[in-house]
Amino acid sequence: MTRVGAVDCGTNSIRLLVADVDNSGALTDVVRRTEVVRLGYGVDRTGVIDPVAMERTLAQTREYAVQCREHSVERVRFVATSASRDARNAGEFVAGVEKAFAAAGFDVSPEVVSGDVEANLSFTGATGDLVAANVAGPYLVVDLGGGSTELVRGTTSVEGARSVDVGCVRISERHLRSDPPTADEIAAATRDIASALDRAQEVVDLDGIVTVVGLAGSITTITAHALGLTAYDPRRIHLAELSPAAHREASQSLLHMTTADRAALGFMHPGRVDVIGAGALVWHEVLGRVLEHSPRAQVVTSEHDILDGIALSCAS
Repeated sequence: MTRVGAVDCGTNSIRLLVADVDNSGALTDVVRRTEVVRLGYGVDRTGVIDPVAMERTLAQTREYAVQCREHSVERVRFVATSASRDARNAGEFVAGVEKAFAAAGFDVSPEVVSGDVEANLSFTGATGDLVAANVAGPYLVVDLGGGSTELVRGTTSVEGARSVDVGCVRISERHLRSDPPTADEIAAATRDIASALDRAQEVVDLDGIVTVVGLAGSITTITAHALGLTAYDPRRIHLAELSPAAHREASQSLLHMTTADRAALGFMHPGRVDVIGAGALVWHEVLGRVLEHSPRAQVVTSEHDILDGIALSCAS
């Protein structure tokens, strides 16, 4: 048994998983937590990480490092994704993370991974429970983040993967500025998403997909809406099987709400209120594209994702 710490730092949120990994590769959670820090605020526009957003994220990193020490973690892997790939001052962020973990007794350097590595980690983290639950493949794993979305096809291993720069924060900042968004804003965002999906299809075959697997906060939130939940319940959301039509209807509902209406939803995290509309639009368009090629595909939502993949890679 190995106790590991995994940190996933994305455009919108930072997450920690402390877990025990046995010799078969099974994960047992010790700590699993998420904070919305919006590290990628303005990166698409300015090309740099905002100083306030960076300090907010590093403060959370320092807390995670202490928690890893308190739980006697043996190994830590810190993966930084879209915002840290794109920013010119990513080196400053890397130095801050190293300092935070060094103070807690760990030699940890954040890995600013490529989109392809991110896709492989997401696939590994998401598919273990699907196999155990006899959910049929081929799978299309869709990890919808703040700055990018990863599409990964495979059954027992990755057959094709592509990361594209459409995510809930990036699309919100580029296009959806009104409350609620206007028809023209939605049309412009839809064109942007369609172009990204064209690029993804160059390497990810959408024919014959049996199960679309939705990962990350935007999709779990949309699932909560589709299920009619009054509070966020990960036990209800994890491995929930719903039709693409149910997901697309819930996505359209969230897209056209005002921020005040979204904030009143009992399952809505406050840090997602202003960007969930864009995430919903990306998810709606991804599912529409899949249905053009695999009209009988169903959708399963997973609470296990890249964070679990990072923990497994750390243990091995």
